[in-house]
Amino acid sequence: MTRTHAETLEPGDAPDLSFKERAARALADPDLKIAIDRTTRTARQKREAAVAEWPGFSDARDLGRRIKDHVIENLAHYLAEFERNAQASGAVVHYAETAGEACDIVVDICRKAGAKTITRSKSMLGEEIGLPHALDDAGFNRVETDLAEHIVQLAHDRPSHIIWPALHKKREEIAALFRANHRLAPDSDEVPDMVASARRELRGSFLSADVGISGANFLVADTGAICTVTNEGNAELTTTVPRVHIVTAGIEKLVPSLPHAFVLLRLLVRSATGADFTQYTTFHCGPKRDGDRDGPREFHIVLVDNGRAKMIEEGVRDMLRCLRCGACMNHCVVFNEIGGHAYGSVYPGPMGSVMTPIFDGLPASRDLPSACTLNGRCQEVCPVAIPLPAMLRGWREKSWAQGLEPRTQRGMLGMWAFVASRPALYRLGTRIAMKALRLLGRDGWIESLPLASGWTRHRDFPKPAARTFFEQYGPDRK
Repeated sequence: MTRTHAETLEPGDAPDLSFKERAARALADPDLKIAIDRTTRTARQKREAAVAEWPGFSDARDLGRRIKDHVIENLAHYLAEFERNAQASGAVVHYAETAGEACDIVVDICRKAGAKTITRSKSMLGEEIGLPHALDDAGFNRVETDLAEHIVQLAHDRPSHIIWPALHKKREEIAALFRANHRLAPDSDEVPDMVASARRELRGSFLSADVGISGANFLVADTGAICTVTNEGNAELTTTVPRVHIVTAGIEKLVPSLPHAFVLLRLLVRSATGADFTQYTTFHCGPKRDGDRDGPREFHIVLVDNGRAKMIEEGVRDMLRCLRCGACMNHCVVFNEIGGHAYGSVYPGPMGSVMTPIFDGLPASRDLPSACTLNGRCQEVCPVAIPLPAMLRGWREKSWAQGLEPRTQRGMLGMWAFVASRPALYRLGTRIAMKALRLLGRDGWIESLPLASGWTRHRDFPKPAARTFFEQYGPDRK
């Protein structure tokens, strides 16, 4: 029996808490902020440098957007073409409408293969459908081979970022995990020694696994090939050594041809890690053939919808362009304060706030679209220009139309609308409020503020400027 999206949360994620309660808990954890800063600051700097060194980035970004839009417009055509060519190469193609169907298909393939040990390369689609839990529930020995996913598995945790799943853990915590769980503990807490310890721990599983499971960054329609992108080489060991290779991929991963895939690869890698290209970019096309020295004897591809068609119906079809690079969350001021687990969803940050209402329903996730400043930075850095702020506003509008906000919030917004629709009253109120706030400030900051303890409990509030916006830029300015 497979689990639903919400049921894949671990006990430590406190699924019984609301988003606001999880966020408050995250804000009160100073170690979490240190761990997030260590990674996302570096990611932002590397992305900025990579984009600056690529004069054609803007044009490539526009081309990437058009490629993805073209595929979405012609999805049925490219699905049929991909299936036809994949089957011609010897692959078996399966379709799954829901997460449960996808997990059942994978578990059934593993059982028919007589599998005991299963290695898995990092795949957000796998996390989305709850595949790790489905494999565990079915009694298989599941081994996560991505270094960060290995850390998460040892901690009985779940990913907090789509590129760096263990972003929420400091090096010191990881060293303690390895000492407690590895047969041969690392020689020291230094990164090279910990990586060597993980390599020793995982090597036997690579060689003994019966089934290897991967995701796919791209599905190439005109060849039937799938593309995996990693920096560790674990995907190649996961997909090549076992006698059965299973791919799970969302239907939006399709691209028309190899040249189209390379356009998107250049955008993906620079946006995700700031590199020109990943260490390992591999195309798999069917099972092992006569004369091949390695490769699986069986090659299965599970194509998953799981709400993707619904995204088109709900007006968030642009989300199907997403390359899963993580740039939006690296630059999100909210994510960088609370991390990924606070969102209570497989996909955190701006992209998750758009996608989670599709998976879990708007009533259960209405807080996520509201947890955004709408500053637009996520859209600015998205390699395929997804209009994330517009879609987040769309969910807010639907939430309001469906009456999902608490009465107190609707009442406060009604009062604000009453004042804002009366310019003279609004300007008078802002002048009074700004003067009052300036009295509370010290050294440019306000340490406590009536009715705003949710903000000032964890950080100071900026002292307002000497003159209001209207006083500085309005028609009556002097």
